Order: sequence, then C-alpha cells, then structure tokens
Amino acid sequence: MSSTDRTAVFYAAVISLGGFLFGFDAAVISGVVGFVTTEFGLNEWWIGTVVSAPSIGAMIAALTVGPVADYVGRKRVMLALALLYTVSAIASAFAPDAQTLVAARFIGGLAFGTLMLAPIYIAEISPARLRGRMVSINQLNIVIGFSAAYFANYFILGASQSGSALSAALGLEHNAWRWMLGLEALPAAAYFLFMLMAPESPRYLVLQGRVEEARRIMQRISPAEKIEALLESIADSGREATSNLGEKIRDMFRPELRMVLIVGLIAGIAQQSSGINVVFFYAPTIFEQSGVGTNAAFAQATYVGVINVLFTILAMLLIDRLGRKPLMLAGLAGVAISMSISAYGFHTAYYELPADAEASIETSHDLSGLDSIAGVRYESDIEFKAAAEAAVGRPAMKANEAQIIQSAVVMNPTVVLAGMMGFVASFAFSLGPVMWVLFSEIFPNRIRGVCMALMGVVNSGVSSFVQFIFPWELATLGSAGTFFLFAVFALVFLGLLAWLMPETRGRSLEELEEQLTGREPARA
Repeated sequence: MSSTDRTAVFYAAVISLGGFLFGFDAAVISGVVGFVTTEFGLNEWWIGTVVSAPSIGAMIAALTVGPVADYVGRKRVMLALALLYTVSAIASAFAPDAQTLVAARFIGGLAFGTLMLAPIYIAEISPARLRGRMVSINQLNIVIGFSAAYFANYFILGASQSGSALSAALGLEHNAWRWMLGLEALPAAAYFLFMLMAPESPRYLVLQGRVEEARRIMQRISPAEKIEALLESIADSGREATSNLGEKIRDMFRPELRMVLIVGLIAGIAQQSSGINVVFFYAPTIFEQSGVGTNAAFAQATYVGVINVLFTILAMLLIDRLGRKPLMLAGLAGVAISMSISAYGFHTAYYELPADAEASIETSHDLSGLDSIAGVRYESDIEFKAAAEAAVGRPAMKANEAQIIQSAVVMNPTVVLAGMMGFVASFAFSLGPVMWVLFSEIFPNRIRGVCMALMGVVNSGVSSFVQFIFPWELATLGSAGTFFLFAVFALVFLGLLAWLMPETRGRSLEELEEQLTGREPARA
C-alpha cells in the first residue's frame, strides 16, 4: 500500500469513528429497556417510544445533514454531530423521567447524521479500487460500537450485582442503566478531538471553487500523476451543479435518475425491514423470551456483537472482489433462512409453571397469584404472558417477566440463538455494509447530499417504525409470528434487488454517474 493510500485509510478511520458512536448509542439501549420499563412503569408503546426516539431524530438529521454538508462542508457538520452525541449521553444518564429520556435520546438521533454523511465523506477521499473497503470501515466501526455497548452493558450489570464497595460508591446497584447510557460521553468527546485532524473533502472543495485547497489535500491521499485528471473529472461532474436547494431537489427527480432512486429506496427499506434494529436494540429482551434469564440474555447479546464484527470484516475483504450485488443477495437469503429458524424455535415452545415457581424467583413483588396458573399448559407466549399478568398484575409481571418465562418455558433456546446468530452474520455480510457503499456510489456528485438525505429519511423512518412497533408485535403476534414476518420481508426484497440492483464495483464515481443516469438501468 502506498503512502497516499495509507493516509487516505487513516482519514477514513478517523471519520468513521462517528460510526462507532452510532453503533454504541444504538445498542446501549438494549440493556436499558428492562430497567427503565420497571423504574418508569412503561407500557409497550412507551417502551417503543424510548427505543425509537433516536430514529425520529435521525429522520430530521437525514433531511438536513446532506444539504447542510453541501454548503458548509463535511468536516464542520461532523464536528457538530460529535457534540450532539456528547450532550445526549450526559442528558440520558441524568434523565429523571421517561419524557426527559425520550428527549435526550432524540438529541442523540440528530447526531445519527454521521450514518449518512460519513460514507459520502469517505467515498470522496477514497481511491476507486479501495472505495468499497474504505466506506466499509464506517460499517466496521458501527458494529464495533454495537459490540462495545453489549460488553459494556454486560459488565456494568455484573458490577451492579457484585455488592462491592466500588459498586456501592458509584451507585451501580440502583443506577446501572444510567451508567450504561452515560458511558458514551467519553468516546463522543474523543471523536470530536480526532475529527479536528481530518481534512475537508476535496470533492466538496472543488465544487465550491476552492481548487487549490483541494489539490493540497489530494497530494496527501492520491498518486501525484492522477491528481490533475481527478480534479478535472470532479469539476466536469459539477459544472451543472446549482447552489439552490429547490433546484437540486427537482434535479433529483429527473427521469434519468428514476432507476437509481428506486434501487436506493428498495435497499433502504430492505435493510430495516429485515428486523436488524429489533435484534440490535432489543437483544436481551429477545433472548429472555427463550427462557435463558436476564444474565444469560445479556451474555448472549455479546455474541451478537462479536458475530457482527467478524462478518463485517469478511464483507470488507470481499466487497471489492466479489462485488456489491452478490453479497447483498446472499445475505438476504441468509436473513430469510435465519429468521425462519428463530420463528420455528419459538413456535415449538410451550409454557407450564411448576407449583412452586414463585418461591424460586427473587423479587420484592407478590407473585403468589402464579399458583392459580401453575400446572396449566399454554401453547403460545401470548396466552401465557396474558395469564401471568392477570394473575399477578402488570407491574409485577413486567418487573419479573424474564424469570417467570424462565420458570415456565419448555423449548430449545439454542435454536433461537442459532437463528439470531445466523441472522446477524447474514446482515453483517450484506445489508449492513453494502447498502451504505451503494448509496455513496450511485448518486451523482452534484446532488449526492440531497439524495443521501432522502435515503436516510426513508431508512430512519422504517427503522423507527420497526423499533416502535416491536413490543406491540411481541404482545400481539407473539415471538414466532413476529420473526416469521421478518423472514417474509427478506424474501420479498431479495426478489426485488435480484431484479433491479446494479453492480458498481471498480468504477470511479464519475464513471458510475455517466453509466447509471442513462435511459437504461445498469445491470450486473
């Protein structure tokens, strides 16, 4: 690897630290759900609101971050987003009620603009032959952030139960969830400092007429013999660019861009309809439904993080060799199979409490009412949870749900775990990195910001809806029905992307613009 390539990779790694923060912020809530449900007395809709609040903020960020970055530059916007992450983490940790927690997490969602902007930024400083791998660095940092959050939650939970003097001094026993949320402030502050070292995007500078600044930056990240040709190519692609946002939006909907918009929308909807943020944001809750208990559920959530990292690395190694489309299709097929396995695992379960179940559950709640349903066999989790709630009351059921299910369920939890691991591996191998690489490549330079904004709004909107409705789905459709529905969505989008998705491997952004904005859609 040349010195310029190494410099470009270093800058990509710095920029993609925003991906780490996104991953950490998104996944940390998985360990918090049970605590805040009990502490604030939340119902299914409030649980969904707390979890999905950042995605609402992300929709606003998606609408604004691209156009704003087109005007003031990529670097300045990324610095502002780093500050928002810091504020959100601190405010979430000190939230006195559910409303404040929702507001604080909404602020964090505004910072999710890094998810849309970082791929643009990285693609614009990357050599064409390395672009897929370098944009995937952002996805790698996202999944490392997820994994770090799961491990942090697991260790904080363990520390809160240790009874040590340090745990008591830090207030972990009663405030574990606040430490889970507040820990993010440390990497957020570090990200701000690292971003001060990153350059502005040379493509942005050229389109702003600041060619000499762009040339100086490109001397650090591009071979000397290619710089002038690259500068001319960027300038040519932007000659028709306009500074008027309304004109850019109209330009985005021109007939020749219709196919790339359709492909982008399908990919954006497919990624979230797969159920990925349900698994990431509710991982311990899902594993608790299989009867393994709270501590084991937190431990299994760390497996999600590890599998996610390993298969994202595999995707990075293959994305510029095999191409975007083969990875996407193989991953979607894996998603459908894995979700079907999880659905089958829950479908085969039944629930029957032993006579002395309440005696084995350590709690301050009165669970004597469970005697009234002991020995009764329930064929679905919906029926069992409704009967248990009627027997002991909603507050007691919600506070002790994992232990009550653990006492009653008869199933093979390994089937569910295998399905979830297969799902995460399939997603990390495909939809996770490939979608953002695709978005950074298929839209023309002059309107890439507004196109990414639209894609981000759609992606965040679907994500928010899926997260918000998941607690209701569990209560209404049951675990088996919920995961089978995700399998069906995966099959639908597999067919659509097999038909419409172009291959973008190995071409410059300017070559792709010329190819994909023709009358005929590019085919793999």
